[in-house]
Amino acid sequence: MEKQKKEASQDSIQKMTELKNRPFNQLKESELVRLFKKIEDNEDASYTTEAMSEWRAMIAVARYERKKEWDTRVDHWISDAVQQSPDSDYIAEIVIYLGLTAMNEPWFKEDFPKIRETDHSQGKKKAVDTFLLMLQQGKAWQQELTAKKEVLQQSLTNRVDKEQAKLLEDGIILVDEIGNDIDRLLLSAKEYRESVSGIYSSKEKKRIMDEDLATLLYNVGLWESWRESQENSDSTPLDELNAMIGMEEVKEKVHSYYYFLEYQRIREQEGYHFENGQSLNMILTGNPGTGKTSIARLLAKIYYQLGALPREEVVEVDRSSLVGGYVGQTEEKTLEVIESARGGILFIDEAYSLKRDGASGNDYGQTAIDTIVSAMTSGSYAGKFAVILAGYPEEMRTFLWSNPGLRSRFPETNHIHLPDFSMNELLEIGEQVALENDYSLTEDALTELENRLKKEQVDESFGNARTVKDIILSAIFKQGAEIAKEKNYSKESFTILDKEAFALLVQKEKKHDISGEEKLERLIGLQNVKEQVTQLSSFVKVQKERAEIGLPLIPIQLHAIFTGPPGTGKTTLASIYSQILYELELLKRGHVVQVGRSDLVAGFVGQTAIKTKKKIREALGGVLFIDEAYSLLSKGAQDFGAEAIDTLVEEMTKHEENLVVIFAGYSDQMERLLQSNPGLSSRFKKTIVFPNYSAEELLKIVQFYVDEYGYELEEGVEDFIYQANLADPPAGNARSMKDYVEHAIQRQAYRVVNEQDNQNSLTMLKKNDFSIISNQEDQ
Repeated sequence: MEKQKKEASQDSIQKMTELKNRPFNQLKESELVRLFKKIEDNEDASYTTEAMSEWRAMIAVARYERKKEWDTRVDHWISDAVQQSPDSDYIAEIVIYLGLTAMNEPWFKEDFPKIRETDHSQGKKKAVDTFLLMLQQGKAWQQELTAKKEVLQQSLTNRVDKEQAKLLEDGIILVDEIGNDIDRLLLSAKEYRESVSGIYSSKEKKRIMDEDLATLLYNVGLWESWRESQENSDSTPLDELNAMIGMEEVKEKVHSYYYFLEYQRIREQEGYHFENGQSLNMILTGNPGTGKTSIARLLAKIYYQLGALPREEVVEVDRSSLVGGYVGQTEEKTLEVIESARGGILFIDEAYSLKRDGASGNDYGQTAIDTIVSAMTSGSYAGKFAVILAGYPEEMRTFLWSNPGLRSRFPETNHIHLPDFSMNELLEIGEQVALENDYSLTEDALTELENRLKKEQVDESFGNARTVKDIILSAIFKQGAEIAKEKNYSKESFTILDKEAFALLVQKEKKHDISGEEKLERLIGLQNVKEQVTQLSSFVKVQKERAEIGLPLIPIQLHAIFTGPPGTGKTTLASIYSQILYELELLKRGHVVQVGRSDLVAGFVGQTAIKTKKKIREALGGVLFIDEAYSLLSKGAQDFGAEAIDTLVEEMTKHEENLVVIFAGYSDQMERLLQSNPGLSSRFKKTIVFPNYSAEELLKIVQFYVDEYGYELEEGVEDFIYQANLADPPAGNARSMKDYVEHAIQRQAYRVVNEQDNQNSLTMLKKNDFSIISNQEDQ
């Protein structure tokens, strides 16, 4: 134990050395806070006071890089670091960097208004009021910087980089001088305002105010020169892009796009002409929460900064903002939206919703599309705004191909796909959301968060970053409510999310009253079937136990073929099988989607794949049960069953363990289906055969339904049913038994009403009530 602790300590020190060598903008606040908390909790004696202080300083600069703001938490971390270890060169380096970066801002965003002697009193007073407001804002910033002065000056004694330290020192001196200038100008401006009356105002007070303003502007000019002497250039939209988690390919593409637009701008400044400039219109595809809206807003900043568009505003709309309910309204609404986006970007989310399949003549989505295309290419709006369309990849491709005029306005080079975030990226986003709310996650909490995310990742509807944010905020809410209820307040409860915060989220309604294995055991007959399913269940449990101790795993084949005559329990077992896999955490939803040929195969080219994929999406996280699966085999040149099979194989490969497929039907025809596509035979290695029920088992099934419906059988009826099934086994097996009971109940009701029998007759089923069996025997 002591050896493990020592090794952990050495790893931690090595990690700190590696972190200290990283550029400040590559430090991750979430990682640093978690490691710092772990060191504190373990009371690691190998860490000196200075080392702990340097951790604090690293957290401060990482937070500043993330928020681009010296907030109270940054101030807390860096102040503690400087106070506890004032002689640390590394801390001094961070403080100087923070000081120079935080101070690298202009004092005033606008020029001071000019006050002329000829202005009327109201004009003069209004101008002075603007003066005073600007000065008060400048004073507030000076006070904010002065509050940091003590921390900054303490670090100037450790001049790791003398040039940078001198630069910071000069900046601090200028802050004091400009603060004094603002104080004098505030006073003289107020005195001048008080002297304004009608057309009269004090020339002397105006002269003093002008002199004070000139002094302030002189020092503000020195401030701008001081800013220019810093190596740090003004931030660009690319800095914001680089700070985003993941999206490496997207970043690379946007970087190239940015630099080409910059090249295009400079080339035009040199007098060279572009006959066909780079299109500003974009297609962004990706699942929910992958950052499409964020990228659209970033592109707006790029267009604005490079002069491609005069505004960086993004007007975000969907179908409801564009499509009207009667002739003429759609064009009017769409043009209003385009006008509001003039000079900026029109962002249309789920753009394919504008063109609905099978829409009637009263659907005006195509009118909105035509209006947008017309505005993009001609008239007063052409070249005056950019359009960004966003949505799911497949739907967007179909939408563009069905609208050639629209597709031609979006070159392939301007198509950006945003992939789903990886699990590590999702966890990093989760930590970032927590940090934005001044929380950090323990390692156990991260594990719980990962488990929750795995359960949520079922299909394309998974919300990626949006889902992570919802989970974190829900954990904060539930933990906060629980703590307030118990009055158990502490610093940790305000700043740390532990696994218990996420465990609260797992308390959900029970999906089933009894387990899948219990349901399996309650099935009548099917002993061989039960053994096969139980064997698979045992195999899965053992594989999970092996995984927990690091032993190699054997791939689990979950797809299955159920063969047997009708009514032998194939559909029932599919539901139980799905529940068992859900309870073993191999499926995330555990539902069953039952389909036949008509649900998958269409009558013309291309539509079969769409229908099949739609059903597969419904089944993700559960079981797709295809009854009489061999009916998918093509019956001629114009039959598209083979397309359904090809699509099924493709989607099974794509979704792997997130989808289980069961083929059901007669065994002799199932082999032909498997041989029709090599991908099928390699995926369906488990066949479960369902035999006909024996007469004894069929009688038990009848008894089950009689009890289920609240009835009983008259003496002799059981033997009658048994002998009938023994002599002539029904083709429908269990299904026929259910039909027998339901028919008998209807016959019994007719008998009770017409014979006005006693109360006991309400529950008693007699031999004559099962006339359906007698009739079948006679046929």
